[in-house]
Amino acid sequence: MFDFMDMGYDEPAESLRSGPYIPEASECMRCGMCVSSCPTFRLFQIDEETPRRRIRTISKILVENQPISKEERMHLDNCLQCRACETVCPSWMLYGQLFDQAQTRLKAEPGWLAKLAFSLIENKRWRMWLMPLLAVYLKSGLQKPLRRTGLLKKLHLADAEALLDKPALQALADFYPASAPKRGRIALFTGCIAEHFDRDTLLAAIKLLNAIGYEVLALSQQGCCGAIHQHNGQSAAGLIDNNIRAFNGLDVDAVLHTATGCGAMLSEYQSSDGEAAELFRQRLFDITEFLLKHWPDKLQLLPSSLKIAVHEPCSQRNVLKNQQAVYALLQKIPGLSISALADNQTCCGAGGSYMLTHPANAGQLQALKQEAINASLADVVVSGNFGCAVFLSTGSNKVEHPLLILARQLPV
Repeated sequence: MFDFMDMGYDEPAESLRSGPYIPEASECMRCGMCVSSCPTFRLFQIDEETPRRRIRTISKILVENQPISKEERMHLDNCLQCRACETVCPSWMLYGQLFDQAQTRLKAEPGWLAKLAFSLIENKRWRMWLMPLLAVYLKSGLQKPLRRTGLLKKLHLADAEALLDKPALQALADFYPASAPKRGRIALFTGCIAEHFDRDTLLAAIKLLNAIGYEVLALSQQGCCGAIHQHNGQSAAGLIDNNIRAFNGLDVDAVLHTATGCGAMLSEYQSSDGEAAELFRQRLFDITEFLLKHWPDKLQLLPSSLKIAVHEPCSQRNVLKNQQAVYALLQKIPGLSISALADNQTCCGAGGSYMLTHPANAGQLQALKQEAINASLADVVVSGNFGCAVFLSTGSNKVEHPLLILARQLPV
């Protein structure tokens, strides 16, 4: 019962570390500070659904090279990878990286549906072929009768189909010139799924950047950030290397991302070419931070009386840690009422692909977040992550990217 006291005081002391590092999973102090921050503990109220218990499982995998039970695997896979535990860990343990390493070691063989999803994420040409078919399906009126057949549920496609919206069919232009005196040139990271289903946000980003004097490149050679692959035990090396090579070859002032989930992955890129990865990370910025830093004093936005509630995605709060930039940027709009959505520290349940792989758990967290949205009485809820916005946009609640609010208030 006193295993939490086994701190290894008889071992030689190490020098104090000045920054985050990845301790071995066995170094977990088991202090319990992470427990209350964990969304699955909030749902289940059992120790097996806590980061400290998952770290024991990860230690078996990575340190002790022991097999784990089906129950241990289930509780490990229940993790949303929100990384809220990292923000409170006294050991500065980078849980997310340990989790990914464990998933890679487990080498789970994906089912046919997962293999298809990975292939579509990887292959831009395949996605371009699929989008017109999805558009026809959405316009055909077949959704309701097909849902009633139960076929989508049998094929495990019901949850994904319910999230579908009209996709963009045309590729973005390669180049968008500045509409104000030129100040520089940036490259925009467009992602994979978001490139088709979050086109309005990408166009708003381009409009805002052009308005403050920046040319925008939408590089066609770029691809998925690799987060879905890496967090599910698949290799993301090819996707990472492709993006590093594509963006490092550009003469730009910065590489900007609009989705914080992608941004979290991009900000932690590692590669066999360490110098290339470092160059990529040095030029990478969240678009809200970039706009805030480079916003010209003379550009005044039109006023608005809207009441805005800000949802802070886990990838922004716990990895990028730049959520305050959203509030500061929205304050550029005169008259806007801005407040934080209640319970922002708790994951909404989207979790990348988690909303599809664990719909029951995700649905419970979604319901909690919808309660907060309803209680906010906001006219609009904004979120900096595409996945969260899609998952929380149900019924009459439409969650938008803050860039859309800003772009609408640009003077004509």
